[in-house]
Amino acid sequence: MSMLSMIFPLQAALPAAQAAAGAAVTIARPALGLSALAAVLLVFKPLLTGLLRAALLAVKPRQSLEERSMRTRMQSVLALNQMARDLDTTQPGLAAELRSLAARG
Repeated sequence: MSMLSMIFPLQAALPAAQAAAGAAVTIARPALGLSALAAVLLVFKPLLTGLLRAALLAVKPRQSLEERSMRTRMQSVLALNQMARDLDTTQPGLAAELRSLAARG
């Protein structure tokens, strides 16, 4: 048996093996790319969250303590006025007291 008789069947099977390897690479390439992207995002997560927070603060700055307390006070005044409106027909005295509390702020 000569060496050529063993090479010719291998040469005939070579395109099929190349096609199978190409299909495997086609399937594996996106999975490897996604896993590499996930690894990069995992490593740089603190940096990315810091950049996102900085961009958010640039677009919408945080309110000062005074602004936040004024907003809370306004919400409580509105809630007292709402309760006074609800009680206006049944208990007008209590509604008047609630309105006076709301007026004090």
